[in-house]
Amino acid sequence: MWERLIRWTTGLLVAAVGLGVLTLAAHWYWPVIRQNERMRKEILRLDREIRQEEETARQLTDVIRRLQEDPRAVERLARERLGLARPGETVIRFEVPTTNAAVPH
Repeated sequence: MWERLIRWTTGLLVAAVGLGVLTLAAHWYWPVIRQNERMRKEILRLDREIRQEEETARQLTDVIRRLQEDPRAVERLARERLGLARPGETVIRFEVPTTNAAVPH
């Protein structure tokens, strides 16, 4: 009976020490784990931002290429942005009407 009691006591002692070591290790590594998680989220956010910027760069490159190669694109841009017209043409501009603020009843 004493032998069995000593084995149980030894087993519980080993389990308690093991649990203490695991708790201590978790306490030491928890900040590192949290930092790793934050960094992974930041990497994902930056990857999304990079993809968006690459898409913007592709669009701008396409616009530049069209403006360099297509005279009609330059003419269209001059008409839209600068309001220019060919001799004899009349330019009509439509403006969005401004609305009054809603009057409370």
